[in-house]
Amino acid sequence: MGEVLVLVDHADGVVRKPALELLTLARRIGEPSAVVLGAGAAADGIRAKAAEYGAAKVYIADAPEFADQLVVPEVDALTQIARVADAAAVLVTATGEGKEIAARVALRLGSGLITDAIDLYAGERGPVATQSVFAASYQVTSRVTAGIPVIAVKPNATGPEAAPADGTVENVVVAFSAAATSTKVVSRVQRVSSGRPELTEAAIVVSGGRGVGGAEGFSVVEQLADVLGAAVGASRAAVDAGWYPHGNQVGQTGKQVSPQLYVANGISGAIQHRAGMQTSKTIVAVNKDPEAPVFDLVDFGVVGDLFEVLPQLTAEVKARRS
Repeated sequence: MGEVLVLVDHADGVVRKPALELLTLARRIGEPSAVVLGAGAAADGIRAKAAEYGAAKVYIADAPEFADQLVVPEVDALTQIARVADAAAVLVTATGEGKEIAARVALRLGSGLITDAIDLYAGERGPVATQSVFAASYQVTSRVTAGIPVIAVKPNATGPEAAPADGTVENVVVAFSAAATSTKVVSRVQRVSSGRPELTEAAIVVSGGRGVGGAEGFSVVEQLADVLGAAVGASRAAVDAGWYPHGNQVGQTGKQVSPQLYVANGISGAIQHRAGMQTSKTIVAVNKDPEAPVFDLVDFGVVGDLFEVLPQLTAEVKARRS
């Protein structure tokens, strides 16, 4: 089997969960190799984690460019490693930055690109990806027919499964292109943590929409999210009204999520919102309108007032955990 490169997302020395999912998927189509860029002193710990989840080899590159510049240094490094390794495929996480890196790498390699994959398996003529397309109305299978397949996979496409491997280190000195220094990071602002999981990576998402009635209405949504260890999402109507931050918007013009469980509260189910969450594994909706479009796609629906239903659900979850 060929070598499958996995670009490892990490923050503050910790490997993000989607990277472990990619390593798990990579084992289906070849031999996983992790690519760790700009990790500094945390590189060895990240290498160990990648090895725990199947990385037979770990390429490590460190340079100031990874912290001081945007995107292009990662593209330079990943392209260089893919060429030298004659990789069978390159996998990245389908975040905004990840998809930009994937597109640039595919262009450099003269390869085909698949984005927003929700599943991956080995085919007779290379990796085959399942994608959710046309605002999540259809699922299609796709295969790259030219060059090294570059595939951006949505978080929560699979559950991370440990499979210890050697994790042999390959130190890489990257030859950066002139474009690598064309954009420079001049300042950073630490994001205030809510203590909840990252929205796009969360296994459970609890969202609120127009039906919460106002900013104060999100308190019942947050209480349920906290007992479930979930992230909080919001519909476009809710964020446009100023009831919740835009960074929590789920939908075609917001963030796309694919958790194991999605709980929609007071959300009608307009196509714009569906496009951002329709690939969730299990969908539950609470809405007092029995004709709401959201009920057409749910696995479980509750017709009722969310201000009555959610507190009861929160209390029941707490009781079962006590």
